Amino acid sequence: MESAVDAAIRARENAFAPFSKFKVGAAVLLRNGSVVSGCNVENASYGLTICAERVAVFKAVSEGARPGDFACVVVATDAAALTPPCGACRQILWEFCGDVPVVLVNLRGERREFLMKQLLPEAFDVSNLG
Repeated sequence: MESAVDAAIRARENAFAPFSKFKVGAAVLLRNGSVVSGCNVENASYGLTICAERVAVFKAVSEGARPGDFACVVVATDAAALTPPCGACRQILWEFCGDVPVVLVNLRGERREFLMKQLLPEAFDVSNLG
């Protein structure tokens, strides 16, 4: 997991956040041991902005990962308070990663771990629909 923490902190440096100035890095640890990272990328039309967590997941998927391949997610910020994923990211994380550990870290060395079901209780899950 430490490799994913390091990757998320490094990815944060690549964030493109000229509007919010809030840089976020994320990394997903896959069950095969590989780590895929991402950062937030803002756009002047805020609705087109993409969060670091979604970048990491989509990048992993584009490299061949599939639901069930994800072991852990790490989110890194420089905020005083640890920052969990937004609602949209929680849904993406649930669909692709399932009930994995989500580790929140900041540059002050603070860390807290949740399971996805704690962050998204009663998640919308298409596998349960029919």
